[in-house]
Amino acid sequence: MIRRNATAEWSGSGKEGNGHLTTQSSTLSHTQYSFNSRFAEGVGTNPEELLAAAHAGCFTMKLSFVIGEGGFTPESLTTKCEITLDNGTITQSHLTVTGKVPGATKEQFDAFVKDAEANCPVSKLLKAEITSEATLL
Repeated sequence: MIRRNATAEWSGSGKEGNGHLTTQSSTLSHTQYSFNSRFAEGVGTNPEELLAAAHAGCFTMKLSFVIGEGGFTPESLTTKCEITLDNGTITQSHLTVTGKVPGATKEQFDAFVKDAEANCPVSKLLKAEITSEATLL
């Protein structure tokens, strides 16, 4: 069993207040977030951006494992994740992945992507719609 943690601190009202996020690894250390960084273009991060990073990272690592189980070694994998927040609910996570996998066909790569999409731990956690598109270079 692995356990990781992060801490959020907040001061003030939801709209005028602000907060800081710190992760166990200290990669984020008192990183600013606020109403403006979440709902406008203010300085700092936000939960949706962090969730996008988590889903992109988890999916890409899982994809690497799935490709390996298929008998291939990826030369490179790049994933962008876009999280949609609609009326206070996260409704979708869309993954756009590009990969260089010597010897793999487009059909094999697409199957690897669908496997990783369904089975990475963050995908399993989300109740939102998860979609993807894949490009094999």
